[in-house]
Amino acid sequence: MRKIYIAGFDVFYLDAKERGEKMKEICSNYGFEGLFPLDKEIKEYSSNNDLAEKIFNNNIHLIKQSDIIIANLNNFRGSEPDSGTSFECGVGFALDKKLYGYVDSMEDIIKKYDKKHEVYIFESKQYLDENNMFIEDFDLPLNLMLSIPMTIIQGNFEDTVKEVQLKHNPKNPCKYCGKNTFYNTYYSGFMCTNCLSDGFSMM
Repeated sequence: MRKIYIAGFDVFYLDAKERGEKMKEICSNYGFEGLFPLDKEIKEYSSNNDLAEKIFNNNIHLIKQSDIIIANLNNFRGSEPDSGTSFECGVGFALDKKLYGYVDSMEDIIKKYDKKHEVYIFESKQYLDENNMFIEDFDLPLNLMLSIPMTIIQGNFEDTVKEVQLKHNPKNPCKYCGKNTFYNTYYSGFMCTNCLSDGFSMM
């Protein structure tokens, strides 16, 4: 069974452990094992710095164990994704993991950023932020260092797991005809498109 590392700022919610269990359940429903950063509770540490180091090492270990990373790349405490999550995606890229991220909006960065103004440099229109620094304009929803190596999905965590299942978990046969397929929650099993269509037509 392929393993998914669940990255994102979800670990900062008050109900983080419950959210993690729900995400892991979603992974299981689609034929994956979910790995959540809070799976291992660290009880022994000598200082806050020691705790931080153990959390870091534990998360890196989980990333190494995984086959796929799914990251929550929505804005966190500002106009960019969580910096720790971005780092984990970079580690995953270096380790040749399959990288997926999800966002609420696929709008270009330029359209998302409200505090901007136009300037013309050599007759080319550019955009600057409130600190007069360039805003990248590559028709991408996130910084190019995330958008280029990752598959970005508009939607939520489960939407992304569905996409991953279609591309990276093809060994689950249709419960009716045996062909490679995807997980259908209504029928509680893996089905191919033809059998799914036949099933709905018989309803």
